[in-house]
Amino acid sequence: MRFLATFGVIACAATFSSAAYADCYDVFGCSERDRFNFEQLANGPNCDFLYTMRNRIYQQHGYCFKTARAIATLGNQDCRTRDINQVPLNAIERGNAALILRVEQTKGCQE
Repeated sequence: MRFLATFGVIACAATFSSAAYADCYDVFGCSERDRFNFEQLANGPNCDFLYTMRNRIYQQHGYCFKTARAIATLGNQDCRTRDINQVPLNAIERGNAALILRVEQTKGCQE
């Protein structure tokens, strides 16, 4: 188990050698099975945490990042696809990533 505590949000993820894993946050739930809430996200984590939170969803499924910021923040180790549309996310993961992006835009976060 791996734990990350930042800005009052605790994230934990179990790492499995061949399977993607999800980050779980004490307030929001797990990124692959719980739908996140706009108000909680908007009133919670800062822009940097939201950016990392959103992009970890893609990273865990093998996305190869293109921007310097994403590569510096998350890296491209074990990435498998450069086409974001080919990343095998379930409907909840896609919805959570889209919601986090919407919150980032609402908060005026930089790309």
